[in-house]
This record gives sequence, structure tokens and C-alpha cells, in this order.
Amino acid sequence: MSLKTSDQGLEVIDALRRKKGWCKSAIKWAGDANVAQSTLKRFWRKEPILEENFKAICQAVGVQNWQDIIDYQKSPSLPEEISEVSHYINRPPVETSCFQEILQPGALIRIKAPRKMGKTLLMQKIFAHAEDHNYQTVTLNLLWVEASVLTDLNKFLRCLCYRISRRLKLENQVSEIWNPDASSNDNCTAFLEECILSQLDTPLVLGLDNVDWIFHHPAVASDFFRLLRSWHDEAKSYDLLKNLRLIVVHSTEVYIPLNINHSPFNVGLSIGLPEFTPQQVLSFAQRYGLDWQSPQVEQLMALIGGHPYLIQQALEAIKRHPHLGLKQLLDSASTASSIYRNHLRALWEYLQQDSELIAAMEKVVTADQAIELSADQAFKLHSMGLVQWQGDEVESSCRLYHLYFRNQLRGIQTLSS
Repeated sequence: MSLKTSDQGLEVIDALRRKKGWCKSAIKWAGDANVAQSTLKRFWRKEPILEENFKAICQAVGVQNWQDIIDYQKSPSLPEEISEVSHYINRPPVETSCFQEILQPGALIRIKAPRKMGKTLLMQKIFAHAEDHNYQTVTLNLLWVEASVLTDLNKFLRCLCYRISRRLKLENQVSEIWNPDASSNDNCTAFLEECILSQLDTPLVLGLDNVDWIFHHPAVASDFFRLLRSWHDEAKSYDLLKNLRLIVVHSTEVYIPLNINHSPFNVGLSIGLPEFTPQQVLSFAQRYGLDWQSPQVEQLMALIGGHPYLIQQALEAIKRHPHLGLKQLLDSASTASSIYRNHLRALWEYLQQDSELIAAMEKVVTADQAIELSADQAFKLHSMGLVQWQGDEVESSCRLYHLYFRNQLRGIQTLSS
């Protein structure tokens, strides 16, 4: 089974590790417990880890009654493998390629896929691999940046630098480094070199999630992306920047105009995430302890394809509610009682904010075959996961979306007639 620490347990552990003079991710601690440093970090984040690893970490620091450290409030309903891997299913050769690339000096990995396809989980897997090699990692979800900050490049980059130093628990020296006579990009680079990279003994992996948010703010987008590209290019000849590894995560196509020589979106390793195959869905179901065979997988995928999030929601619902059969789940999937109702409602509300986009989706769900849309509309619907490409044309990405949005749009037509 999997275990995690209680708040009181962490206080006990913290006192013992301080007594030994260990940091929270000490190499010696991980070595004595025979666990990866990434596992030790998950322990401190109160995330479930395997019982044998939990016990070894406690005993290595001097806790004998390790059962007293356990948080017994966690839900026992999922099998240990699901908790430990956070629902992640490998999609070879994606992971191997990323693991190899992140160890290269000045690496840049670009992960692009529609929403809820597992981009952030993949980045977390890459982080865990980097941490196993004693790299430092920082992830910044750019959705936290207020729109008001994104009207001023200087303010945005200062905010970015502050966030990085805070995550690494380094002194905030933004004001000391920022030179009013230098450009914002130069100041940001100077801060990164002098206050971050030069203070670390190991490479730093910087993950930028939801980069799409920046696309909507032209006041900062062009110069910010030029900055990322310059870091990657200069790493080829500048030793300090070789220790910076970048991961850029986004859902949409890059639709803002960028000079090809100044864009980070045409260099480095490009990763797209495919849908799950039937074999991967079967493997996923087995992790949930479900006695499934190919027929059940085929029935489920006929409705939702291999979409990771939709698959996971279905398997979790069946696992948690044994009375809910697959047939009942499928029959109610596009109705008000659907397990997907909140997800579908959120997509519908988002569509309703853009009359052109909702008109484009109407064309898709009323057509008998794939159709051609304007590039902008097709890219937006694809980034939402609602359509898939068939050459230069698009069609509904799965039958669930086709049925739900067709019914919703029929409702609008009925009300307006």
C-alpha cells in the first residue's frame, strides 16, 4: 500500500533531520534509505509513497515507530500504484526522449497537446528524473501572472525572477541586480546568471506551464520568447547557461508573429502527446483493479476515444462506485447525470464566450464528415481537445463531445425559434 505523513509526523521528522544536520533532500538520507531523492521530496510534500520507502525514510533518520508518522486520513480506495504514479501512463518513446534530453546542457523541451492530455504530469515525470540526478527544479504556472502585470515587460520579468528565487529559497536580490540603464531582458539574464545559476552546484530545470496565457499579451510575448530563445542559444558557448534546462508547456499553436531566429518554438525537442492506445487503456484499467478485457476497452473508447482525462474519470468512477456498471456510465455520459457533467459544462461555458467559436463547433457536430474551418477556429477548438485533425480538416475528437455539443446547440436553436 501507499502511505503519506501527517502534519505532526513531519514535525518529528524535521526535528530528527535537523539534529543530524541533513537538508530535506539530503543525498546521504536518500542513500541510507535506498530511495530516490524525488521520493524523499514527495515524502516532504505529504504525497503517498510506497510503504517500504516510507518505512525506510523514517528509520534512516532515526524513527523506529514509523507507524506513528502516518496520516491515516487518506482515502484507501485506490490501489497503491495509482497513488504513486499520479495516474500517469507511459507513452513510449516520449518519456525516454525527454529523460535523455533534459540531461543535455542547455536543453529545451517543448510539450504541446490539447488540454487535459497529461502535459503537466509529463513535466512532473521529467522533474522527478532530473531530481534523481540531483538537479534543482522550479515550475512556474504562468496562469498566476495577473493580466495587469502582463502589460509591462519589466514588471513581468521582475515578478518571474522573484518567483524563481523564492521557490529555490534564495535571497531576493531583484532590486539590487536590476539596472535602470539596461534592458529588461538583460536584467533578467543577469539575475538568472548571478543570483540563481552561480549559486547552485547543479543544473536547474525551469518548467513554464500554460505558456498560452502569454500569447494573449503582445506587450510582453515577443520579447519574453526572444529571451527564452537567447538563453537556449547562448548555452552552446556559455558554461553558466548550460546549467539551465527549459521545459515549455502549451496547448495552442503559436499564432503570434515571431521572428524565426528569435522563437523558442522551433528549437529544442518538440513533444506531442498522443491519445492512449487500447492496450494502454487496458493497462490503466488493471491498475485500478478492474477485471477488464478488450470488449470493455472497445466499448469505452468508442465513446471517448483514448483521451487520458476522460479515461481516468471513467475508471475512477467505476472503481469508487462498484454499482455503476460500464453500460450505465456510457448510456448517461452526455446527460445531466453524467460523470462528465462538470467537465462538459465548463467546456460549454467557455465556448459561449466566443460566438464565432460556437458557430464553428456547430458546423463540426452537424456535419457527417470532417470539415474545413478557418485556421484560428480550428486551432482553438483543437487546443480545447474538442476536435482532431484529419489532414487539413477537423472532426469531433470523440463521440461524447459530438453528442453533447449537438444536443446543447439544438437546445439553443429550439429556444430561438
